[in-house]
Amino acid sequence: MQLCVALDLEKKEDNLSLLQELKGLDLWAKVGLRSFIRDGAVFLDEIRKIDGNFKIFLDLKLYDIPYTMANAALECAKLEIDMLTVHLSSAKSALTILMQRLNALKKRPLIMGVSALTSFSEEEFLSVYNAPLKTQAITLSAMGKESGIDGVVCSVFESLAIKEALGKNFLTLTPGIRLNKNDKEDQERVANAKEAKQNLSDFIVVGRPIYQAKEPREVVLELLKDC
Repeated sequence: MQLCVALDLEKKEDNLSLLQELKGLDLWAKVGLRSFIRDGAVFLDEIRKIDGNFKIFLDLKLYDIPYTMANAALECAKLEIDMLTVHLSSAKSALTILMQRLNALKKRPLIMGVSALTSFSEEEFLSVYNAPLKTQAITLSAMGKESGIDGVVCSVFESLAIKEALGKNFLTLTPGIRLNKNDKEDQERVANAKEAKQNLSDFIVVGRPIYQAKEPREVVLELLKDC
């Protein structure tokens, strides 16, 4: 299991300072919408300057009509990132075109499809998708696998079921990881790192428990023990 550190702080300098503290550790640097919109592609180069061994996870959750989405993914791949997220709800046609485009490259990032956001409660998910959360997450994941993507983003609570249905080589990435599960904030389906590993998560995403800590490096070292 691998650890992705979410760079969601208010200022670019704060994110870079956090990475300076974590230099030398085996991590993925997760760049989400806030940081990418504010700091741009140059921010990715600044991450590499701190530690060229950090893998870069661009978490943009692309969702659009097929060719627009594929073209956007291609531009992201040109930034030499290591992982990119897209929405499974964009449907098989969009995902298939996207993967055809990226597979033509000499090297492409891992493509992870978002199944159900971890902020969804069962009731909210049902109101949007008109289907039970876990059932639909597996259905969407199966469609994603057929389209050729590498894995899916899901909560810890769907990870094992997806693995059982689609095979252990189909990757799962699980956000909503907390040190204390009572600290939900805007997440609904949270778990800790040990539970993620038990449910065969390949990647975990941790943000606030790290960057809000007095000693972020110590928190990361403890998390890495559970990976």
